[in-house]
Amino acid sequence: MTFFLFLLACAAAGSTGMIFKPGYWYTTLKKPSFTPPDWAFPLSWSLIYLLLAWAGYRLTQLPGSETLLALWALQIALNTLWSPVFFGAHRILTGMVVLALLWLTVAAMVWLALRLDALTALLLLPYLLWLSLACALNFSILLNNRVGSQ
Repeated sequence: MTFFLFLLACAAAGSTGMIFKPGYWYTTLKKPSFTPPDWAFPLSWSLIYLLLAWAGYRLTQLPGSETLLALWALQIALNTLWSPVFFGAHRILTGMVVLALLWLTVAAMVWLALRLDALTALLLLPYLLWLSLACALNFSILLNNRVGSQ
């Protein structure tokens, strides 16, 4: 049952991507050549959310995971916030700040999880890698589309 609560939290976070879609505004932005194809985003996020829910569940089973569970809650809140900020409000710089905070939170999770449970750290690693790509994309978009990028 606990796994499904984490999966529900991930689904709620993911739903912001369905509510605040890239749309015309995003298609007009200058994007870097390393931008993944559109089909890669839902596929990647589906896998990441499954792994993230599994990691959250595992943390509930491990003594001493309180800090990691607090970071899990913080990262899902930041994850939920990014799409409305970036795609909804068209705030590229603010989106970059949210994404940087999210990356730092997940990096801290991986680091702390390595000390507690290697499998949980491995479950979080694809998320951190995808966020690294997302940060590079967001930063490139910020640099190449300065107008209205607050």
